[in-house]
Amino acid sequence: MPDITESFPSGVAGHMAHLGEVGSVEETAAHAFETAAQTEPGIHVAIAAEKLGEFLGIPITNTLVTSWVVIAILVIAALLLRDKLRLIPGRFQTLIEAMVEFVYDYVAETLGSREYARKFFPLLMTIFLFIFVGNMIHFLPGIGSLEFMNEPFLRAPNTDLTTPLVLAIISFFVIEVTGILAIGVAKYASKFLVNPLRDPIGAAVGCIELIGELVRVVSLSFRLFGNILAGEIIIAVATYFVPYFLPVPLMMFEIFIGFLQAAIFALLTLFFIKLAIMEPHSGKAHAH
Repeated sequence: MPDITESFPSGVAGHMAHLGEVGSVEETAAHAFETAAQTEPGIHVAIAAEKLGEFLGIPITNTLVTSWVVIAILVIAALLLRDKLRLIPGRFQTLIEAMVEFVYDYVAETLGSREYARKFFPLLMTIFLFIFVGNMIHFLPGIGSLEFMNEPFLRAPNTDLTTPLVLAIISFFVIEVTGILAIGVAKYASKFLVNPLRDPIGAAVGCIELIGELVRVVSLSFRLFGNILAGEIIIAVATYFVPYFLPVPLMMFEIFIGFLQAAIFALLTLFFIKLAIMEPHSGKAHAH
């Protein structure tokens, strides 16, 4: 078969050959760029949790694995502390008892009843400890280097929106059920549903309170998720650009933020429970 380029003038044929060379150079450059992008280490930031596998069709993510690790740590720590309790406490036991007693008294004072404190103190402390230990676990040396199928094996649970959202939903149902059981369905509903013909201002306030009640799930979950994820990203950026000096003070600050966010989540749950068990405002109170 005759060569088609022979029928073209030499200038046109030379131009086509030049285009072919340019195309091959572009393909080579693109291939080199892709190879460099694959091999060059960079900052790994993922909002969604990395999937490690499946179990009965349920995705197993690294944040879920870390949640199991946190639960195991809390259970083992509780068992060890229980076995070490003594009738005559030592210094460490005295310190733990003083801390627990301080928090328990604060919960009782806030709820106005030691009976309520006895019911809700375990829940509030469990929420605080789970969030705090989950926030701290990714600061342990070597945690970030553990990989499974080229994905990080462990990751702070609260950097995945699923975990804060589940905690917020649990808190929401505890708050609502507690309010209904404490003052009754009718009284609890009267906080939000007011006859607009008799009390238009009270009806407007009730609608606002109902919206605020539902928005709590979003505010609780996104506050925790946003703060912990932002801290992890800041530390990753600092480690990438200034790996020897800057990450240390940032890690110390993030430890404080992790403690603060765990305390805020537990305290907000406590305060919302207090609001739920309070008697509704009367029409005279709204008018006043």
